[in-house]
Amino acid sequence: MSQVDDLQKIFKTLSDPTRLRILRLIEAEELMVQELMAVLGMAQSRVSRHLAILREASLLHDRRDGTYVFYRFAAPQEGPWHDAWELVKRNLLRDPTAQRDDAALARALELRGERSRSFFDAVGPDWDALRKVFDDDVLRARAISRLVEPERTVADIGTGTGVLAIELARLGPNVIGIDASRRMLDAARAKIDAEGISNIELREGDASALPIDDAEVDAAIAHIVLQYLPTPADAVREMARITRRGGVVIVIDFVRHHQDWMRHELGVQWQGFAPEEVQDWLSSAGLFDARIDVHEPQGKGRDLPATFIASARR
Repeated sequence: MSQVDDLQKIFKTLSDPTRLRILRLIEAEELMVQELMAVLGMAQSRVSRHLAILREASLLHDRRDGTYVFYRFAAPQEGPWHDAWELVKRNLLRDPTAQRDDAALARALELRGERSRSFFDAVGPDWDALRKVFDDDVLRARAISRLVEPERTVADIGTGTGVLAIELARLGPNVIGIDASRRMLDAARAKIDAEGISNIELREGDASALPIDDAEVDAAIAHIVLQYLPTPADAVREMARITRRGGVVIVIDFVRHHQDWMRHELGVQWQGFAPEEVQDWLSSAGLFDARIDVHEPQGKGRDLPATFIASARR
């Protein structure tokens, strides 16, 4: 294809304002059709038609998560497509429609988080009984073993009822437990008080905007948490931000799977993650020396997917 043909295809693809809006949105965040419909205020047929055109132009990356398909635009890094898209973005910086789209996108992502918060607020202290389905005691022990030296301060992201925070605190370090659900924090506080443990501090906050200062902790760990978050990659970046240079970030969760019952019965938002996807998150967060180990399920009850333990240094 000649350069003239390339330019003609670029101009034709970018000539429609709706396609520009879609590209801006899915460059910022991986979204499914229903979320794009809500942000754009358009019917599914219209959104799907524009996605088909963008797919034909090889501008879309799609990922299936159970019955949902998420779309992402990875802008070309060089060549005429890159130059054209950079020109478009610069000219949309102060566009009122683009600003409204950004606000609507923030609301859509907030709704993702609200679903998880509502689930955990409803479950509350009953989570300890419900979470046994994960059969994760051995997994927690393996993850804790990656904290080779007794760390001074450890952040437990998505602490829930404080099970992991208590195990960490018994090893000596100070622990900061973070959770977005106040009811879960109340259950954790009751359990910590009953255990008579004094080196755990609980803070309410979202994993994508942690209430912890830059480089405040020596390690950050998220155990079976990313699958509940609206934007898991943001949480990994936040974990890296709060960890001091030389510290470790540890993530434990399920490998990508097709166990739909977990979405319906356990309130998960994502049906696991591919190890290479997690590797990209760690690298993008500025972490190095990554190690990802996959473990097959050991439980004797309901079938569970494989799990992974990922760790990397700040």
